[in-house]
Amino acid sequence: MIRSLQRKIHLACRQLGLDQDTRHDLQLVVTGKASLRDMDEGELKAMVAALEARGFRKTAPTRKRYPRAPRADLRLVHVLWSRLGEAGALREPGRAGLNAFIRARFENSWGSVPVDVDALRDWDKIATVIDALKAMCARNGVEVDP
Repeated sequence: MIRSLQRKIHLACRQLGLDQDTRHDLQLVVTGKASLRDMDEGELKAMVAALEARGFRKTAPTRKRYPRAPRADLRLVHVLWSRLGEAGALREPGRAGLNAFIRARFENSWGSVPVDVDALRDWDKIATVIDALKAMCARNGVEVDP
C-alpha cells in the first residue's frame, strides 16, 4: 500500500507539473518530512489529499475497446445489439452476449458459427442476424431508424 501511494504522489506531481524541489517543499509543509521514504501510510495519504486539493485527478482505468467493425452491415448488428442493451432487453448486453446470441440462435441452422461476430463474411448470414435483431427490437419497443 505504501509503494502504491508513493507512485500516486509521483504521478500527481507529474500531472501538476511539480518538479522535485517543489514536491519536497510541499512534503515538508504537509508532513514535516522531505522524503517519501520516511513517511508512514497516513502521511502519504495526507500528501495525496494535498495534491488532490491542488488539482490532481485520478485517472479512470481504461476499459478494453474493440476496434470498429470492418463493414457497415456488421456495425449495424452492433448498433442494434447496443440499443437492445440500453433498453434493458438483454441479460448480457456486451460483445460476449452478442456472440452467445448468434451461437444459440443460428448454430443449428448454419452448422458452424464464427467465434466472433466480426468474423462473419457471408452477406446472407449477416442479413439474417440483422433481421432477427430488428424483430427483437420491434418486440421490445426499441426504435430502429430506417
